[in-house]
Amino acid sequence: MVGITSYGAYIPIYRLSRKDIGSMWGQGAGAGERSVANADEDSLTMGVEAAIDCLRGMDRSIVDALYFATVSAPYLEKQSASIIRAAADLRDSIPTMDIAHSLRGFTSGLRAAEDAVKAGSAKNVMVVASDCRLAAPDSGFEPQFGDGSAALMIGSDDVIATIDGSYHLSSEFIDVWRKPGDRYMQVWEDRFIREEGYLKILPQAVKALYNKLNIKPEEITRACFYGPDPRTHTAMARKMNLDAKTQVQDPMAGSIGNTGTALSPMILVSALEEAKPGDKILLATYGDGADAYLLTVTENITKIQGQRRGIQKHLESKMMLPGYGKYVQIRQLMEWQKGTIPARPSSLPVIWRDKELVWKLYGLKCNNCGNVQLPRQRVCMYCRAKDNFEFIRLSDQTGTLFTFSMDQRAQEIVLPKVFSVIDLDCGGRFYSVMTDRDTEKVEVGMKVEMTFRIQLEGSELINYFWRVRPIRA
Repeated sequence: MVGITSYGAYIPIYRLSRKDIGSMWGQGAGAGERSVANADEDSLTMGVEAAIDCLRGMDRSIVDALYFATVSAPYLEKQSASIIRAAADLRDSIPTMDIAHSLRGFTSGLRAAEDAVKAGSAKNVMVVASDCRLAAPDSGFEPQFGDGSAALMIGSDDVIATIDGSYHLSSEFIDVWRKPGDRYMQVWEDRFIREEGYLKILPQAVKALYNKLNIKPEEITRACFYGPDPRTHTAMARKMNLDAKTQVQDPMAGSIGNTGTALSPMILVSALEEAKPGDKILLATYGDGADAYLLTVTENITKIQGQRRGIQKHLESKMMLPGYGKYVQIRQLMEWQKGTIPARPSSLPVIWRDKELVWKLYGLKCNNCGNVQLPRQRVCMYCRAKDNFEFIRLSDQTGTLFTFSMDQRAQEIVLPKVFSVIDLDCGGRFYSVMTDRDTEKVEVGMKVEMTFRIQLEGSELINYFWRVRPIRA
């Protein structure tokens, strides 16, 4: 039986209070908070985080394909899935695919993954969804949007939730859109798209699934479905004959917000974290139509629960932005005074030459003395053995802060820039920048972990590399 074999998720550490958004514009913006990606994060880096969370404790060589769904890809003509594959240290011989332009891209990838496993062309396929959408200031989307990602592994062995069936509906209905060159989304009249779009199209697909599989709404244990806002989400639950209090999984509108393509799978991960064997889970996404899936949780769910950071552990780890101004700075929503330091160029030949370091964060382990070192070199700095190394992945290693310095005038959006020297637990040292940190709590001896981030933008390129952050507990 084909189904879900693993899950993972990621929520940025920063949150912005909706009260601060409302205060900025002199009007109400709702209760709670929304997640905000750091200045060195985008949909791609968050996708890497979810993929690695999904892979915890697993042999990465078993993954046979990776599909990435987003409507906020960093490049219009450059595949993001290939970079995620490299950063997650998956085999370079697997197919990778970007699925864009629709908020239901995740379930499109899910269908492709299911078909690949059933056909035998792949045994394990990872589907990643991530979005970091920019809302126009003082718009209705600004307090609603949030940033996050989720990942599912689809296979036929050790399945934690079987895929019992699905129904797919395509629609040419135009509600929200963004053309090439548009920085912000455009939207039609709110009531029209709610009544003719959300409340008709998604419930229609779900009811068709009920009929196809001959099930009743009351048989659903947890429903995980897209909703642009809490009001519409609740209305859609009624349309699908579901009890919003007992059958609908919390869409986390008050703690994260609408994470676009990643919203439904993030809700699903949240449901799986507390699911019991035998539970029936409804998964439904919306966007240019709707997709609906019925899942049944198996006994294997108990083997994976608590082994991932998933949703709950990321929700418990957060830092509040001090105000709307810091959000404007992170999102670069204003034109700032130009600095005196020229922009740094990027070198594609260097990125290609050092690809094992840049993407996978491979260090070298000396086969003679066993010591770990990086960057790549020919002579061991400990025993002087020459050309006698093997690669070792350091991206999943933790370390201890040996020393650090802070620079208030560095080329960085969130200052001060914290330069760090890390003693890795596996041996060796790593010189890096610390992100997602409270500078008042940075101290020698603190434990840190690796995270894939935007290092800089130069020569019209987005340069990704590994940074460190305090371990998110």
